[in-house]
Amino acid sequence: MDPNTFPTKGNLILAKNSLALARQGFELMDKKRNILIRELMQLIDEASDIQGEIDSIFTEAYRALQRANIEMGIHNVAEIAETIPIDDSVSIKLRSIMGTEIPLVEFSEEDRRAEYPFYHTRISLDEACVHFDKVKRLTLRLSMIENSAYRLAANIKKTQKRANALQNITIPRYTDLVSNIQNALEEKEREEFTRLKVIKRRKESLTEA
Repeated sequence: MDPNTFPTKGNLILAKNSLALARQGFELMDKKRNILIRELMQLIDEASDIQGEIDSIFTEAYRALQRANIEMGIHNVAEIAETIPIDDSVSIKLRSIMGTEIPLVEFSEEDRRAEYPFYHTRISLDEACVHFDKVKRLTLRLSMIENSAYRLAANIKKTQKRANALQNITIPRYTDLVSNIQNALEEKEREEFTRLKVIKRRKESLTEA
């Protein structure tokens, strides 16, 4: 038997303190869960907007690329594509939201499109480059948002489990423990009171005799 379940005043104090901590922990878990859900919903809305923008720009980019292939030839467009420099400006840092580490993607805003002579190209190629550059930037943002949403969702699930454990297991257990110890102590007090009354009556009867 757990010695902390014995009906003593010390154990009653310990049980009440544990119950108070469990209730406080549940309130904190509930607040954390609500904050994370609010952040997740904002990310979902933002991801939806970016995805729609990417779809629109992708359509324009491929349309411009098709025109460039027709006007300049696929081979010439492919050669110009080889001149595009490798983008090594992307870096990933982490920031915390209620204990959840989410990625923060940073990249250079410098224009890194291909440099090619304008008299050998058509405006359709320029349009394609501009659109694909926008797609790249939006894709970086979308990947950051989706990864953040995934991590927040995982933390929400974990937080929900902890909150449920506190609400359905820990808090009821300590509530019952406090009630049982209080009832046992009250019963002891009644028994002690009754015993003292009996002793008092015996003393009175002996005195009268």
